[in-house]
Amino acid sequence: MVQKCKLCSRENSIDILSQTIKPYNAEDSEKFKTIVEFECRGLEPVDFQPQAGFAAEGAESGTPFNDINLLEKDWNDYDEKTKESVGIYEVTHKFVKC
Repeated sequence: MVQKCKLCSRENSIDILSQTIKPYNAEDSEKFKTIVEFECRGLEPVDFQPQAGFAAEGAESGTPFNDINLLEKDWNDYDEKTKESVGIYEVTHKFVKC
């Protein structure tokens, strides 16, 4: 993302460093884990609003769940292979400066 300052015309940017993207697995539950890094020049992220485009896999069955929408910060579905409810609940985040 590139944004131009209206006052000084300076270009500021935030880039996702694609080689740093990591999965968040069931064993990571209840703890913070770095899942992506950004290169920030002149901008600083202050909030994150998860939306559509997430994916998950059943921990025991390997069942794929695609196009997960986390706009409400919760998601649930049913895994036919294990005959159990599955879900992602209480999504939280934090930004850490490196």
